[in-house]
Amino acid sequence: MQQRTLGRQGLTVSAIGYGAMGTTFAYGPGDDTESVAAIRHAHELGVTHFDTAELYGWGTGERLLGAALAPIRDEVTIATKFGFTPEAYAPDSRPEHIRQVVDASLQNLGTDSIDLLYQHVHDPAVPIEDVVGVMQEFVQAGKVRYLGLSNTDADQIRRAHAVHPISAFQTEYSVFSRESEALFPLVDELGIGVVAYSPLARGFLSGAVQPASAYAADDIRQQLEWWAPEHFDANVAVVAALTEIADAKGVSLSQLALAWILAKRADLVPIPGSRNPGRVAENVAAAEVRLTDDEVARIDALSRDVRGKRAMG
Repeated sequence: MQQRTLGRQGLTVSAIGYGAMGTTFAYGPGDDTESVAAIRHAHELGVTHFDTAELYGWGTGERLLGAALAPIRDEVTIATKFGFTPEAYAPDSRPEHIRQVVDASLQNLGTDSIDLLYQHVHDPAVPIEDVVGVMQEFVQAGKVRYLGLSNTDADQIRRAHAVHPISAFQTEYSVFSRESEALFPLVDELGIGVVAYSPLARGFLSGAVQPASAYAADDIRQQLEWWAPEHFDANVAVVAALTEIADAKGVSLSQLALAWILAKRADLVPIPGSRNPGRVAENVAAAEVRLTDDEVARIDALSRDVRGKRAMG
């Protein structure tokens, strides 16, 4: 597996990481045994970077990931996030809350140090300087190695970076979701790497997309505009055109979508997640797919036909 560098502080990770949100959160009931098998298979195939958050099951996701990675902890990097409260999933980055959550995350993950700690979402009630100041305390104490921000804007990134170097900016990014490209000049200026969550567009680019009616009532896709009746058919047409490109290249749709992300920037790391070891293997194999400039341009053009806005967070 090729390695990529995030930021200028020394954080090096596999070109494709693993996003663990779906193991315990947002995509219906999971199977812990299958999820652990998927996580360990990802590592066997060369994945060294694993991403979770307090939000994903309020600790259950961290505990599952920590248990799965315990035998290989020294061979991987683990990222987690703070910044929400269970009450209406509201932002909460008060200093005392950060300290409480990060200490709990260390315990949940079963580790002495978090490799990459993110603020999960901007909290308008707390100055970012105060937030990063607390995050920096954990770096100085040896409990966190690198800092990141997720789901935020240019002003917050610049102000945060002035307090302590930010190594990674995590954002939703895929063929279906390109809004974050507006921030690429800033992260280039500051030397911040990019981590792409939902790189398969919440499953729309998995090769197995279904109408919203096929998913459980509490599935996150019930709330996403891409699945709305007025957008769904147009987006399925985009997928069909992308699939033609993938078929001609002899790769799967998901591999094409991930290869497109890898072709965009040398410091961009997608973190697809799956509870299925077979799917994990398919995703990891995308690291070996090389797209031509013409293929990238054709995918770029199709992305402009996507209908509906991405979901924040």
